[in-house]
Amino acid sequence: MRHLLIFTCLILLGNNLPAQNVRFTTDGVIEFEKSSNMFAIMKKQMEKRTSSYMQQAYDAYKKNQPQFRVLKSTMAFSKDKTLFTPQEPDAAPRGYFFSSPLADQPNTIYTDFASGLFTARKTVFEETFLVKDSIRNINWKITNEMRTIAGYECRRANAIILDSIYVVAFYTDKIPVSGGPESFTGLPGMILGVALPHENITWFAKTVTDKTVSPNELKVPAKGKSVNNKTLRETINSALKDWGDYAQSALKAFLL
Repeated sequence: MRHLLIFTCLILLGNNLPAQNVRFTTDGVIEFEKSSNMFAIMKKQMEKRTSSYMQQAYDAYKKNQPQFRVLKSTMAFSKDKTLFTPQEPDAAPRGYFFSSPLADQPNTIYTDFASGLFTARKTVFEETFLVKDSIRNINWKITNEMRTIAGYECRRANAIILDSIYVVAFYTDKIPVSGGPESFTGLPGMILGVALPHENITWFAKTVTDKTVSPNELKVPAKGKSVNNKTLRETINSALKDWGDYAQSALKAFLL
């Protein structure tokens, strides 16, 4: 009986060892890639404007440019703060080029979860805004679907933001920081993947570096016309009031 008790204790101890060795990352830097399906985005624009010029432009773009436009970014994080920073593209596109605000990456976003506030530097056409407001409250629905991203097991969650944008996100509880790319936050762990299926856009982490992050790597964005979310929306709506369907697409991009 004594031997049986000892054997049982050893088994229980062995079963607990993996859990004790699990490391939770609270500080580090994530490299993201944003991928935009430009063929699909441009085709939607073309379908709204039945002109021969748009068809010619679409054909020229497909002939000279890749289907997916890929932009890189980094996000430094430390316990209850994150800083999402877009990187400059490696090279300028050649030949005919089509631009869409949704496919661009104009936002530098600092999020402070302790205070519940964010500060974002947003470039809207030729003007730069400094947006300060409360962190967006996203009503996530967590599912049982799993996916491995950058070496982390991630769980899927779904949501609707800005009244009409369907969002699919994948988060890991092994990074216990409620952050993510751009302004996607609010899950019980770091968001390493985001897809906007109807907008044909994704963000996915490529690498996660577990390292100490200095205060210099988490500087609050500065410079720009100071506004909050409400004022920014009103300003953009006023500027784009005569732009038809394009205005709604652009507004979504600038308010993400």
